[in-house]
Amino acid sequence: MLARLYLRASTDEQDADRARTQLEAFADERGLRIAGTYRENESGAKLARPELFRLLSDSRPGDILLIEQVDRLSRLTTGDWTKLRAELDARQVRVVALDLPTSWMLAASADGFTDRIFHTMNAMLLDVLAAVARKDYEDRRRRQAQGQAKAKQEGRYKGRPEDVKRNASIAAMLSKKLSWTQIQSATGCSRTTIAKIAKRSIPSIC
Repeated sequence: MLARLYLRASTDEQDADRARTQLEAFADERGLRIAGTYRENESGAKLARPELFRLLSDSRPGDILLIEQVDRLSRLTTGDWTKLRAELDARQVRVVALDLPTSWMLAASADGFTDRIFHTMNAMLLDVLAAVARKDYEDRRRRQAQGQAKAKQEGRYKGRPEDVKRNASIAAMLSKKLSWTQIQSATGCSRTTIAKIAKRSIPSIC
């Protein structure tokens, strides 16, 4: 059985590879062969994630999408989660998350009847955890906005400091016509960040 690791972090400052060792150990313990590792720094609230959809495109029926937590896969709205679930179901990809023990059964061989039961249970629990992850995202965003508004009123809010050195490197690579994928691999930044630097320093590339 093949497993494809999906590693996601929300911002460039976070380490998307943090859970890699843990996922590799899980796969090894269950005799899963890792067919690929897909890493990106993108918000889980976005459906448009290049590496996630590259993973799905590479997958074959029965392959496992292995993640640390359900929120690594989705902090999506109900509508976008429905679209992603439809894509997973159409490709017959099994989602196994370390924080969802019932999903671990999908990484083991089972007869047809038992397999269908596990799939049904896992699908329901995935929906629940995806909804919880979205609520947590919205709650944190609301608290963050409230905190920023208060800090602005008190003259304390300055925003996130710019990574000047990294952004200068991105601008230099853009000027040399490197592809956005190459720049992502070299710097670990998101495509959103590259787009901002491209718009600011080399408008024609956008």
